[in-house]
Amino acid sequence: MAKFTNSPADATANPSPAAPKLARQVSFGSALSLNMMNMIGVGPFITLPLVVIAMGGPQAMLGWVLGAVIAICDGLVWAELGAMMPQAGGSYAYLREMYGRDRAGRLASFLYVWQMGFSAPLSIASGCIGLAQYAAYLWSPLANRVFSHSNLPWLGDLRYTSLAAAATCAVTVALLYRNVRSITRLAWILWAGVLITITSVIVAGFTHFHSAQAFSFPSGAFHPGHVFFSGLGAATLIATYDYWGYYNVAFLGGEIREPGRAIPRAILISIFIVAVLYLLMNVSVLGVIPWQEMNSSINTQGRFAVVALVMQRTFGATAARIIALLVMWTAFASVFALLLGYSRVPYAAALDGNYFKIFARLHPREAFPNVSLLALGTVATFFCFFDLSNVIAALVAIRIILQFLLQHVGVILLRIREPDRDRPFRMWLYPLPPVLAGIGFLFILISRPNASRELRYGAMIAISGLLIYFVRARYRREWPFAKQAQT
Repeated sequence: MAKFTNSPADATANPSPAAPKLARQVSFGSALSLNMMNMIGVGPFITLPLVVIAMGGPQAMLGWVLGAVIAICDGLVWAELGAMMPQAGGSYAYLREMYGRDRAGRLASFLYVWQMGFSAPLSIASGCIGLAQYAAYLWSPLANRVFSHSNLPWLGDLRYTSLAAAATCAVTVALLYRNVRSITRLAWILWAGVLITITSVIVAGFTHFHSAQAFSFPSGAFHPGHVFFSGLGAATLIATYDYWGYYNVAFLGGEIREPGRAIPRAILISIFIVAVLYLLMNVSVLGVIPWQEMNSSINTQGRFAVVALVMQRTFGATAARIIALLVMWTAFASVFALLLGYSRVPYAAALDGNYFKIFARLHPREAFPNVSLLALGTVATFFCFFDLSNVIAALVAIRIILQFLLQHVGVILLRIREPDRDRPFRMWLYPLPPVLAGIGFLFILISRPNASRELRYGAMIAISGLLIYFVRARYRREWPFAKQAQT
């Protein structure tokens, strides 16, 4: 396991033997289940109609296909980096090494952790919100309004679903407040529910499948004009959100057994399996519910609970209620995996002396990053009161700008600077994966309607992070002020 220190000055020092530290207790099977649990959260069960609406027909399947291609290209980047640097924190360690541990890498990795303080809770909150939406399908009073934020449109109307989402987040934090060995046992139970859920939806759709309805493309569906590419960008953004999570195993790099083999395999296998499942589910749902109905006549609550409607029309109301409960199970499993992985990021950065030192604390008995877990859980609970569509769009834009694009450039720089470095896994077809993934993410950012709003969110977080970093670096005499301090 890699050793971290609290400041650049003592970078070679060993941690105290008595200090608690992370242990490699997570097997390949557990890593794969956590990864797929992270990917198949509530996302596809609530966003499938949004993808169809974005392109106005079954051609929305192109969004799922393009999203899968981007995920594979980006996944190859993660696979190489994760096998090469299997440490807690994932991208934090990669950015630090790619751009120079005591140079620009300090800034790049600090910015990553700073944005993670926003994007990770947004991701966790989206799962909690989705769970609450399906709870409202089962018990309609949850959809009632508590009061209206008339002066705060970005929050939307406060409904009881927001309170249910916040409660879900609190319960998840409580369950994760223990060591990782007991968590992986619980993960297998949660993963079984995830697999049953998505399989049930696919089977229900194909047992009552109407192919003419599923592939009833509107006139001009594939005309390569502005409307087509704008819709494809919006659909791919949502699909990309649904695929994300394949990198969760990298955040647990310091706790994975045989990481050189397990991390790449968990990433690539999970992408392939989930892509197949998403495409099958998309086709099966369209074979039961016409895309025109998704686009117009289903009310908002029904649209969120589209797979419950599929079960209702195929096997009746009881089956619909059962699948709604299973979707809630799936959403909870995803939130569980997300918060587990993300809580290791601020911990790793703080242990390295490049983030606020309070996050370097481990629970004195169970040896997990308890301060980081509680902090992310608290912010995620706050974001549960935001509108779901705004949460997803902001999450994707922030993550692309301040993490993925930096990582794509960095993996190429590292290959050029250190071509002989030990790489247990080397990405296929280098340098195409980072180049294609970067182009795909840029297409998502700029092609869709209202893209400037999310770009502003990303810019605000980047600027605030830069200001905090430079003030802190000046005070601590770190890069770029370290050299000046020595002269």
